[in-house]
Amino acid sequence: MERRLHEAGLRGDRHAQLQVLAAEELFIGQARHEVDAEPDLIRWPAVVDPATGGLCRPLLTRGMLPPWRPDWVFHEVTLAWVADFRWTEAGQWLAVNSGTPAAVHLPASSRDRDVWRRYYAENARSAPKRLSALHTGPLYGPLAFGLACGGHLAVTNGVPWNEVGTVYRAYGTQRRVLREAWGITGHDGWQERVGALLARSDSPPEPEFALRVRTRLVESLGKPPTAELWRETAAATLRDRGAPAPVVKEMEDLVRRITRYEARFRADGLLSDDGRVTSVCAYDYGRAPSVARWGLAARFCTPHQAECAIVRAGALSRTAYRSWEDFSAGYVLGRVLRFDEEEYGRYYDDALSSHRLLVQDEGSPWRHLPWS
Repeated sequence: MERRLHEAGLRGDRHAQLQVLAAEELFIGQARHEVDAEPDLIRWPAVVDPATGGLCRPLLTRGMLPPWRPDWVFHEVTLAWVADFRWTEAGQWLAVNSGTPAAVHLPASSRDRDVWRRYYAENARSAPKRLSALHTGPLYGPLAFGLACGGHLAVTNGVPWNEVGTVYRAYGTQRRVLREAWGITGHDGWQERVGALLARSDSPPEPEFALRVRTRLVESLGKPPTAELWRETAAATLRDRGAPAPVVKEMEDLVRRITRYEARFRADGLLSDDGRVTSVCAYDYGRAPSVARWGLAARFCTPHQAECAIVRAGALSRTAYRSWEDFSAGYVLGRVLRFDEEEYGRYYDDALSSHRLLVQDEGSPWRHLPWS
């Protein structure tokens, strides 16, 4: 994004600059204590732009955000929001990435802001499915590997896969999501949830049990068992352990569901023609890097704490799987067993789209970071 802004600036191409700004998130910085006191109020004062000497309102693109600070956070806005803002002073300018090679300076008259609204309506990103990275983020090594294990959610959420820093989502948005979707409201809750993901205890245990039964059958038979033998063995094992009949039936139904999902995975290229999922622990390990990043964006942890969790997730994933493709199939199966109910709807489509991007894209970390 910043490269495109720089190249457009060299050409003097205002049209291209506005196209980029309309399709991306933009960020306004503010002191954290002010946001905590009034979460719904965005303070965006005009300042003197050192690059031009004029009065402006500053914005940053994601790649130009400063290093993480505990006391300084960011709001995420759009070009349409900027256009609708009350520009009270005459002769003001909008300064995006001022003082950098990706700087854009735009006059902010009423007529100019009408143009911004039109560009936003024509160029706003309708879906966040993409693979992106920061040039300044880790690209190799244990931290990059752990971040790549969180690639599914990074693609789904439309954020760079290798960013461990100031923003995942805006500070207020990230705190709300963690509170409403995960019940996390502070450091202790964040640490407990990350620990559960790394311990493989955040997901239901039944799918892992079923897959472990099949693995043992493969080891004893020297080949994959039939679906009937797998189902009967899983059910018999539970009966031998004293499980009640409803639990045994649920296990039999689960084996049938896994069998049907795996057939769909093969048809869609998630598995090879003779492939099978060996574990669903990837669903916990693959979410851990994102939860670590979310906690950092919400200021519930330090960069060091987040990075330790991400590196640990990568190391655990490496011991559980043989390749990125195996890891991805385990992640997708864990996700759809929990949410999809064999509808092959949004939860499946999102995961499949992310898998394909991560496996096929020339710039994907899965193409450049060796598994072994």
